[in-house]
Amino acid sequence: MLSKKAQLLKPSPTLAMANKARELQAQGHPVISLTVGEPDWPSFRVANQAAMEAIEQGFTKYTAAAGIPELRAAIAKVTSDEVGVSYTAAQTAVAPGAKFVIYALLQMLINPGDEVLIPTPYWVSYPTMAELAEAKVRFIECGESENFKLTAEKLKNALTEKSRVLILCSPSNPTGLSYSVTELKALADVIAQHPQLVVISDDIYNKLVFQSSKDLLQNAEGLKRAPQLLNVAPQLKNQVVIVNGASKSYSMTGWRVGWALGPEPLIKVLADFLSQSTSNVTSISQKATLAALQKGGPELKEAVAKLEAKKNRMLELFQKNLNLIKVTPPDGAFYFWLKVDSCFNRSMDHQGQKIVLKNSIDVAKIWLEKYFVAVVPGIEFGSEGYIRMSIAASDKDLDEAYHRLKKFESELQ
Repeated sequence: MLSKKAQLLKPSPTLAMANKARELQAQGHPVISLTVGEPDWPSFRVANQAAMEAIEQGFTKYTAAAGIPELRAAIAKVTSDEVGVSYTAAQTAVAPGAKFVIYALLQMLINPGDEVLIPTPYWVSYPTMAELAEAKVRFIECGESENFKLTAEKLKNALTEKSRVLILCSPSNPTGLSYSVTELKALADVIAQHPQLVVISDDIYNKLVFQSSKDLLQNAEGLKRAPQLLNVAPQLKNQVVIVNGASKSYSMTGWRVGWALGPEPLIKVLADFLSQSTSNVTSISQKATLAALQKGGPELKEAVAKLEAKKNRMLELFQKNLNLIKVTPPDGAFYFWLKVDSCFNRSMDHQGQKIVLKNSIDVAKIWLEKYFVAVVPGIEFGSEGYIRMSIAASDKDLDEAYHRLKKFESELQ
């Protein structure tokens, strides 16, 4: 009965772990869920106010499939200012979340058998979305020696005549690491030699960056952001599709607004695909996003400052007091990429049994079932030996999670 595509489907590991955490919480256990990549600060006041005004004014009907003109124009202006390359509203499309944007782009770009290049570690949904587009996924392993980032040499060695799409995410989910200007220039040199290659630049965390990050750029409001491929190689405009959204920076995950900017012929067919699949993004969400883009700077600056303070405090606790769990200091986003392979082949008593921890799934499982800390095992991101932990949580929950992990280390045999 089921199609081959349906048989390829796998549930999101992140959401699966979050659901397990909710089940234990429902049973009365004091679970701290650090799984889902979702800001713990509220949607911005300017966005909420604009949404209420839209409702009161009756702006609750269908809109253009690719988004209302004023939102597309605002996205084009903001992005043009950020990357130093001019975009118009006709080169911009708005969709129900950046996740769906990437899915739709792959559907529009891939023919069966084309290759999608995905550096590891990767966001958990990239491979499945590529497979649903009938692509052949080629993983490019980028480990600790490469600081978990794609190098020009690795990209050059991975490219074939069938390579069609490269997905880059900076700052990265799951590591929180950003590409430097030097690293981007080296990648750009390779990409320029392969004009058939399209780069999907997932910039969803580009404004959630820390002072420690390299080569930060800054706008007139003092908002900082990570460098982007087009900042260093504007000549690649026709090979790069920029993906971003309101979810992370503006804490609007539930509003479901994402967008793409790229060559006009691609954006046109993307808009046609949206018209046949989703009709349009919620009208109210579009008005809220427009307000966030135009007026949300002060609230964003405040949110990032609080996030960085949270990161610094937790980083110090982990680095000073945990011996087996090592953290890679992030440049942005809101994740700790934890190295846990020193915990492998060690044992622990749990529910009357001696449990031997053999991999990141075992570690994540014991953290959840015994210590009630929910995280996502690194193998789900293509990198065994690691765990992703979100720090987008209250200080109280993060402190308690740290103490539970410290107890875990002390009880490990």
